[in-house]
Amino acid sequence: FIYLVYDLYLRNIFFHMHLLELQHLKKYFATQKAVDDISMQLSEGSIFGLLGPNGAGKTTLLRMITGIFYPDSGEILLNGKKFNPVNDVRSIGYMPEERGLYKKMNIGEQALYLARLKGLGRQEAMTRIKEWFIKFGMETWWNKKVEDLSKGMSQKLQFVTTVLHEPSLIILDEPFSGLDPVNANLIKDEIFALAKKGSTIIFSTHRMEQVEEICDHIALINKGKKILDSSVFQAKQQFKENIYRIGANILPEHLMTPAFQVVKHSPNEMLLKLTEGSQPNDVLSHFIRQGVQINSFQEVLPSLNDIFIKLVEGTTTARQFQPIND
Repeated sequence: FIYLVYDLYLRNIFFHMHLLELQHLKKYFATQKAVDDISMQLSEGSIFGLLGPNGAGKTTLLRMITGIFYPDSGEILLNGKKFNPVNDVRSIGYMPEERGLYKKMNIGEQALYLARLKGLGRQEAMTRIKEWFIKFGMETWWNKKVEDLSKGMSQKLQFVTTVLHEPSLIILDEPFSGLDPVNANLIKDEIFALAKKGSTIIFSTHRMEQVEEICDHIALINKGKKILDSSVFQAKQQFKENIYRIGANILPEHLMTPAFQVVKHSPNEMLLKLTEGSQPNDVLSHFIRQGVQINSFQEVLPSLNDIFIKLVEGTTTARQFQPIND
Protein backbone atom coordinates (compact mmCIF):
# COMPACT_ATOMS: atom_id res chain seq x y z
CA PHE A 1 0.00 0.00 0.00
CA ILE A 2 2.84 2.39 0.93
CA TYR A 3 4.56 1.76 -2.43
CA LEU A 4 1.24 2.37 -4.24
CA VAL A 5 0.72 5.70 -2.48
CA TYR A 6 4.33 6.72 -3.21
CA ASP A 7 3.90 5.80 -6.89
CA LEU A 8 0.74 7.89 -7.12
CA TYR A 9 2.56 10.76 -5.40
CA LEU A 10 5.38 10.63 -7.95
CA ARG A 11 2.90 10.46 -10.80
CA ASN A 12 1.13 13.51 -9.41
CA ILE A 13 4.40 15.45 -9.29
CA PHE A 14 5.21 14.47 -12.86
CA PHE A 15 1.69 15.30 -13.97
CA HIS A 16 2.07 18.87 -12.77
CA MET A 17 5.56 19.36 -14.17
CA HIS A 18 4.49 19.77 -17.79
CA LEU A 19 1.89 22.31 -18.83
CA LEU A 20 2.10 21.40 -22.51
CA GLU A 21 3.02 18.12 -24.19
CA LEU A 22 3.29 17.52 -27.92
CA GLN A 23 3.21 13.86 -28.91
CA HIS A 24 4.33 12.87 -32.43
CA LEU A 25 2.66 15.81 -34.19
CA LYS A 26 2.47 15.69 -37.97
CA LYS A 27 1.05 18.20 -40.43
CA TYR A 28 1.39 17.82 -44.19
CA PHE A 29 0.41 20.21 -46.97
CA ALA A 30 0.21 18.35 -50.28
CA THR A 31 3.69 16.79 -50.52
CA GLN A 32 5.32 19.16 -47.99
CA LYS A 33 5.96 17.83 -44.49
CA ALA A 34 5.55 21.07 -42.54
CA VAL A 35 5.72 19.29 -39.17
CA ASP A 36 7.14 15.79 -39.26
CA ASP A 37 6.73 13.76 -36.04
CA ILE A 38 7.61 16.37 -33.41
CA SER A 39 7.36 15.65 -29.68
CA MET A 40 8.16 18.12 -26.89
CA GLN A 41 7.39 18.81 -23.24
CA LEU A 42 7.14 22.31 -21.79
CA SER A 43 7.39 22.75 -18.03
CA GLU A 44 5.28 25.15 -15.99
CA GLY A 45 6.97 28.51 -15.58
CA SER A 46 9.59 27.85 -18.26
CA ILE A 47 10.57 30.21 -21.07
CA PHE A 48 10.93 27.98 -24.10
CA GLY A 49 12.73 29.20 -27.22
CA LEU A 50 11.39 27.81 -30.50
CA LEU A 51 14.02 28.29 -33.19
CA GLY A 52 14.46 27.45 -36.84
CA PRO A 53 15.16 28.95 -40.27
CA ASN A 54 12.37 30.33 -42.45
CA GLY A 55 10.09 27.55 -43.65
CA ALA A 56 11.22 25.15 -40.92
CA GLY A 57 7.68 24.53 -39.62
CA LYS A 58 7.64 26.81 -36.55
CA THR A 59 4.52 28.75 -37.53
CA THR A 60 2.62 25.57 -38.42
CA LEU A 61 3.57 24.10 -35.06
CA LEU A 62 2.40 27.22 -33.21
CA ARG A 63 -0.87 27.23 -35.11
CA MET A 64 -1.53 23.65 -34.06
CA ILE A 65 -0.81 24.54 -30.44
CA THR A 66 -3.31 27.40 -30.63
CA GLY A 67 -5.97 25.34 -32.41
CA ILE A 68 -5.83 27.27 -35.70
CA PHE A 69 -4.63 24.09 -37.46
CA TYR A 70 -5.48 20.54 -36.51
CA PRO A 71 -2.65 18.00 -36.66
CA ASP A 72 -2.93 15.19 -39.22
CA SER A 73 -1.75 12.85 -36.48
CA GLY A 74 -0.37 13.03 -32.97
CA GLU A 75 -1.76 14.60 -29.84
CA ILE A 76 -1.50 17.82 -27.84
CA LEU A 77 -1.96 17.72 -24.07
CA LEU A 78 -2.62 20.86 -22.02
CA ASN A 79 -2.46 20.43 -18.25
CA GLY A 80 -2.37 16.68 -18.76
CA LYS A 81 -5.61 16.60 -20.77
CA LYS A 82 -6.24 16.36 -24.49
CA PHE A 83 -6.20 19.85 -25.97
CA ASN A 84 -9.64 21.19 -26.89
CA PRO A 85 -9.26 24.36 -29.01
CA VAL A 86 -12.79 25.59 -28.22
CA ASN A 87 -12.57 25.22 -24.44
CA ASP A 88 -8.83 25.78 -23.91
CA VAL A 89 -8.36 28.91 -26.00
CA ARG A 90 -8.90 31.08 -22.92
CA SER A 91 -5.85 29.47 -21.31
CA ILE A 92 -3.66 30.67 -24.19
CA GLY A 93 -2.32 34.07 -25.14
CA TYR A 94 -0.96 34.26 -28.70
CA MET A 95 1.01 37.19 -30.10
CA PRO A 96 1.61 36.34 -33.78
CA GLU A 97 4.40 37.87 -35.85
CA GLU A 98 1.78 39.23 -38.25
CA ARG A 99 -0.23 41.53 -36.00
CA GLY A 100 -3.99 41.13 -35.82
CA LEU A 101 -5.18 44.45 -34.38
CA TYR A 102 -8.10 46.39 -35.88
CA LYS A 103 -6.55 49.53 -37.35
CA LYS A 104 -9.68 51.75 -37.26
CA MET A 105 -10.76 50.80 -33.73
CA ASN A 106 -9.95 52.87 -30.65
CA ILE A 107 -7.15 51.31 -28.62
CA GLY A 108 -9.06 51.26 -25.34
CA GLU A 109 -12.17 49.76 -26.89
CA GLN A 110 -10.07 47.19 -28.71
CA ALA A 111 -8.28 46.09 -25.54
CA LEU A 112 -11.64 45.80 -23.77
CA TYR A 113 -13.17 43.83 -26.65
CA LEU A 114 -10.31 41.34 -26.80
CA ALA A 115 -10.33 40.91 -23.01
CA ARG A 116 -14.07 40.14 -23.08
CA LEU A 117 -13.48 37.55 -25.83
CA LYS A 118 -11.05 35.82 -23.45
CA GLY A 119 -13.76 35.54 -20.78
CA LEU A 120 -13.15 38.59 -18.56
CA GLY A 121 -16.10 40.55 -17.23
CA ARG A 122 -16.28 44.21 -18.18
CA GLN A 123 -15.31 45.59 -14.77
CA GLU A 124 -12.40 43.17 -14.30
CA ALA A 125 -11.22 43.81 -17.84
CA MET A 126 -11.29 47.58 -17.32
CA THR A 127 -9.30 47.26 -14.10
CA ARG A 128 -6.61 45.12 -15.72
CA ILE A 129 -6.41 47.32 -18.83
CA LYS A 130 -5.87 50.44 -16.72
CA GLU A 131 -3.16 48.68 -14.69
CA TRP A 132 -1.30 47.58 -17.81
CA PHE A 133 -1.74 50.93 -19.58
CA ILE A 134 -0.25 52.72 -16.57
CA LYS A 135 2.61 50.19 -16.32
CA PHE A 136 3.47 50.67 -20.02
CA GLY A 137 2.93 54.44 -20.13
CA MET A 138 -0.15 54.09 -22.35
CA GLU A 139 -2.66 56.07 -20.24
CA THR A 140 -3.24 58.72 -22.92
CA TRP A 141 -3.70 56.22 -25.74
CA TRP A 142 -7.30 55.21 -25.00
CA ASN A 143 -8.96 57.14 -27.83
CA LYS A 144 -6.17 56.73 -30.36
CA LYS A 145 -6.52 54.35 -33.30
CA VAL A 146 -4.05 51.59 -34.07
CA GLU A 147 -3.29 53.10 -37.45
CA ASP A 148 -1.95 56.19 -35.65
CA LEU A 149 0.59 54.17 -33.65
CA SER A 150 4.19 53.47 -34.52
CA LYS A 151 5.27 49.85 -34.89
CA GLY A 152 6.81 49.87 -31.43
CA MET A 153 3.65 51.30 -29.86
CA SER A 154 1.58 48.65 -31.64
CA GLN A 155 3.90 45.99 -30.22
CA LYS A 156 3.25 47.19 -26.68
CA LEU A 157 -0.51 47.14 -27.24
CA GLN A 158 -0.38 43.68 -28.81
CA PHE A 159 1.63 42.36 -25.86
CA VAL A 160 -0.86 43.79 -23.37
CA THR A 161 -3.85 42.24 -25.16
CA THR A 162 -1.98 38.90 -25.30
CA VAL A 163 -1.36 38.62 -21.54
CA LEU A 164 -4.31 40.63 -20.18
CA HIS A 165 -6.40 37.56 -19.30
CA GLU A 166 -3.45 35.94 -17.46
CA PRO A 167 -3.14 32.83 -19.64
CA SER A 168 -1.21 29.79 -18.42
CA LEU A 169 0.40 29.41 -21.88
CA ILE A 170 1.78 32.50 -23.63
CA ILE A 171 3.10 32.33 -27.20
CA LEU A 172 5.21 35.27 -28.38
CA ASP A 173 6.33 35.35 -32.00
CA GLU A 174 9.01 38.05 -32.55
CA PRO A 175 7.72 40.19 -29.63
CA PHE A 176 10.60 42.71 -29.75
CA SER A 177 10.21 43.64 -33.40
CA GLY A 178 10.19 47.43 -33.79
CA LEU A 179 10.87 48.15 -30.11
CA ASP A 180 13.55 50.54 -28.90
CA PRO A 181 15.92 49.25 -26.16
CA VAL A 182 13.93 50.86 -23.32
CA ASN A 183 10.61 49.29 -24.32
CA ALA A 184 12.30 46.00 -25.20
CA ASN A 185 13.64 45.84 -21.64
CA LEU A 186 10.18 46.72 -20.31
CA ILE A 187 8.59 43.76 -22.08
CA LYS A 188 11.53 41.51 -21.23
CA ASP A 189 11.02 42.24 -17.53
CA GLU A 190 7.33 41.41 -17.85
CA ILE A 191 8.16 38.10 -19.56
CA PHE A 192 10.35 37.14 -16.59
CA ALA A 193 7.62 38.25 -14.16
CA LEU A 194 4.93 36.21 -15.94
CA ALA A 195 7.13 33.10 -15.92
CA LYS A 196 7.85 33.61 -12.23
CA LYS A 197 4.10 33.66 -11.59
CA GLY A 198 3.80 30.27 -13.33
CA SER A 199 2.96 31.03 -16.96
CA THR A 200 4.70 28.89 -19.55
CA ILE A 201 6.08 31.01 -22.40
CA ILE A 202 6.97 29.96 -25.92
CA PHE A 203 9.31 32.53 -27.42
CA SER A 204 9.93 32.39 -31.16
CA THR A 205 12.50 34.68 -32.79
CA HIS A 206 15.44 34.84 -35.17
CA ARG A 207 17.45 36.93 -32.69
CA MET A 208 19.70 34.39 -31.02
CA GLU A 209 21.11 36.85 -28.49
CA GLN A 210 17.58 37.41 -27.16
CA VAL A 211 17.04 33.67 -26.82
CA GLU A 212 20.30 33.29 -24.88
CA GLU A 213 19.30 36.09 -22.55
CA ILE A 214 15.68 35.09 -21.95
CA CYS A 215 15.13 31.36 -22.48
CA ASP A 216 16.00 28.49 -20.17
CA HIS A 217 15.14 25.77 -22.73
CA ILE A 218 15.28 25.65 -26.54
CA ALA A 219 14.14 23.51 -29.43
CA LEU A 220 15.48 23.84 -32.96
CA ILE A 221 13.25 22.85 -35.89
CA ASN A 222 14.56 22.30 -39.41
CA LYS A 223 12.62 20.95 -42.41
CA GLY A 224 9.74 19.94 -40.16
CA LYS A 225 11.87 17.90 -37.76
CA LYS A 226 13.18 18.61 -34.28
CA ILE A 227 16.98 18.43 -34.33
CA LEU A 228 17.73 19.90 -30.92
CA ASP A 229 15.78 19.89 -27.65
CA SER A 230 17.68 20.85 -24.51
CA SER A 231 18.35 23.46 -21.89
CA VAL A 232 20.49 26.37 -23.07
CA PHE A 233 23.24 25.17 -20.72
CA GLN A 234 23.18 21.64 -22.15
CA ALA A 235 23.29 22.91 -25.74
CA LYS A 236 26.40 24.96 -25.04
CA GLN A 237 28.05 22.03 -23.29
CA GLN A 238 27.15 19.70 -26.16
CA PHE A 239 28.85 21.87 -28.78
CA LYS A 240 31.79 23.35 -26.87
CA GLU A 241 35.21 22.83 -28.46
CA ASN A 242 37.61 23.04 -25.50
CA ILE A 243 38.59 26.62 -26.33
CA TYR A 244 39.79 28.92 -23.55
CA ARG A 245 40.59 32.62 -23.35
CA ILE A 246 43.54 33.68 -21.23
CA GLY A 247 44.45 37.27 -20.39
CA ALA A 248 47.74 38.60 -19.04
CA ASN A 249 49.82 41.76 -18.85
CA ILE A 250 52.19 40.38 -21.48
CA LEU A 251 51.86 37.07 -23.34
CA PRO A 252 54.98 35.72 -25.06
CA GLU A 253 54.57 34.93 -28.76
CA HIS A 254 56.21 31.51 -28.71
CA LEU A 255 54.69 29.04 -26.26
CA MET A 256 55.39 25.56 -27.56
CA THR A 257 53.56 22.88 -25.57
CA PRO A 258 51.57 19.76 -26.44
CA ALA A 259 48.78 20.82 -24.05
CA PHE A 260 47.14 23.29 -26.45
CA GLN A 261 47.13 24.95 -29.85
CA VAL A 262 47.04 28.74 -30.25
CA VAL A 263 43.87 29.84 -32.09
CA LYS A 264 44.38 33.60 -31.81
CA HIS A 265 47.08 35.69 -30.21
CA SER A 266 47.53 39.30 -29.12
CA PRO A 267 49.96 40.87 -26.62
CA ASN A 268 47.43 40.70 -23.77
CA GLU A 269 45.01 37.94 -24.75
CA MET A 270 45.12 34.51 -26.32
CA LEU A 271 42.58 31.93 -27.49
CA LEU A 272 43.72 28.35 -26.91
CA LYS A 273 42.30 25.02 -28.00
CA LEU A 274 43.15 22.20 -25.63
CA THR A 275 44.50 19.05 -27.23
CA GLU A 276 42.92 15.71 -26.48
CA GLY A 277 43.64 14.55 -22.95
CA SER A 278 44.75 17.99 -21.72
CA GLN A 279 43.11 19.76 -18.81
CA PRO A 280 42.75 23.50 -18.03
CA ASN A 281 45.18 23.09 -15.11
CA ASP A 282 47.83 21.91 -17.58
CA VAL A 283 47.51 25.22 -19.42
CA LEU A 284 47.67 27.29 -16.25
CA SER A 285 50.70 25.36 -15.00
CA HIS A 286 52.50 25.96 -18.29
CA PHE A 287 51.98 29.74 -18.15
CA ILE A 288 52.94 29.93 -14.49
CA ARG A 289 56.19 28.07 -15.20
CA GLN A 290 56.91 30.65 -17.91
CA GLY A 291 56.54 33.42 -15.34
CA VAL A 292 53.41 34.87 -16.96
CA GLN A 293 51.17 36.97 -14.69
CA ILE A 294 47.65 35.69 -15.50
CA ASN A 295 44.78 38.16 -15.17
CA SER A 296 41.89 36.03 -16.47
CA PHE A 297 41.17 32.52 -17.65
CA GLN A 298 37.80 31.26 -18.88
CA GLU A 299 36.24 28.69 -21.17
CA VAL A 300 34.74 30.03 -24.39
CA LEU A 301 31.35 28.42 -24.97
CA PRO A 302 29.61 28.56 -28.37
CA SER A 303 26.79 31.04 -28.83
CA LEU A 304 23.35 29.81 -29.80
CA ASN A 305 23.94 31.51 -33.14
CA ASP A 306 27.02 29.31 -33.69
CA ILE A 307 25.03 26.19 -32.74
CA PHE A 308 22.12 27.23 -34.97
CA ILE A 309 24.37 27.70 -38.01
CA LYS A 310 26.26 24.47 -37.35
CA LEU A 311 23.07 22.41 -37.24
CA VAL A 312 21.08 24.11 -39.99
CA GLU A 313 23.86 24.59 -42.53
CA GLY A 314 25.00 21.01 -42.31
CA THR A 315 28.18 21.01 -40.24
CA THR A 316 26.15 18.69 -38.04
CA THR A 317 23.03 17.35 -39.72
CA ALA A 318 19.80 16.23 -38.13
CA ARG A 319 20.60 12.60 -38.97
CA GLN A 320 24.03 12.77 -37.34
CA PHE A 321 22.83 14.55 -34.23
CA GLN A 322 20.79 12.89 -31.51
CA PRO A 323 18.54 15.41 -29.73
CA ILE A 324 19.31 15.74 -26.03
CA ASN A 325 16.53 16.17 -23.51
CA ASP A 326 16.34 17.15 -19.87
